[in-house]
Amino acid sequence: MRWAARQAALTGSELHPIQAWQLPPNHGMPVDYSDVDFAARAHKNLEHIIREVLGEHPTTPVTPEVLVGHPPAVLIEAAADADLLVVGSHGHGAFSGMLLGSVGQHCAQHAACPVVIVRTGDR
Repeated sequence: MRWAARQAALTGSELHPIQAWQLPPNHGMPVDYSDVDFAARAHKNLEHIIREVLGEHPTTPVTPEVLVGHPPAVLIEAAADADLLVVGSHGHGAFSGMLLGSVGQHCAQHAACPVVIVRTGDR
């Protein structure tokens, strides 16, 4: 998010951080998720990252969103009218799909706007 925040500040743009989440796979086994509030965890995680990167009082306008769904699809839809989509990548391994990450690779191929993929250590 640091790269995206710097870019937004340089261009006078707004920052729209998105936390996309979906239920963990159950691999065909019944799982009771009733005691886990995944949405609340996602909101808390996103708020923590925003505070960590931008501080308590950011100078760049920030509109965070927590959305439910398959992350690549959620990001593509959310970025439909965006000027730029910035995604992080853990980038393990030597193959391009692994370097870009599956979410980043999907976004780069399908987004309607330019996509910047930032390696985890470069955020």
